Amino acid sequence: MKLTGACLCVCAAALFGHTTAQAAQSDIKLELPAIETSQYHRPYVAVWIEDAQQQPVKLIALWVEKPDWLKDLRRFWRKIGRSNTALVDAVSGATQKPGSYTLHWDGSNDDGSALPAGKYTLFVEAAREQGGRSLAKHDFTLPATNAVIEIAADGELGDISAILR
Repeated sequence: MKLTGACLCVCAAALFGHTTAQAAQSDIKLELPAIETSQYHRPYVAVWIEDAQQQPVKLIALWVEKPDWLKDLRRFWRKIGRSNTALVDAVSGATQKPGSYTLHWDGSNDDGSALPAGKYTLFVEAAREQGGRSLAKHDFTLPATNAVIEIAADGELGDISAILR
């Protein structure tokens, strides 16, 4: 299996108050790598944020084809997928072919409220039928000023980088 075009770029921006974050538009630029194999299936991808207690606070994106295969996104399934089907239905979209995609996040939680100051983790998980599974994560703190996140490419995901402002 050969990986090409492996890059996932996450760019986020937010303005923050004293104890709560004031939501601002954030862009997440995601590139799925082209993987050369005889049996290629588009990956299922989930992008979400958890708080310091490892509780999910925001589901940013979910790309799936058939709900039966959501269990392959193991952490996502345990944390969100099996217990919050209404959220999964509201956020899910079609799987995507290799290439570049831009996601938007306004700094809020799933209820639409601004996230309070504190420690969080960005998660990106991908799984492919007849392929591999990858989970990338990185801790960050809000409020953030020009914080940089960089995670090396691994398996189904390319490089991940983020700038939090």
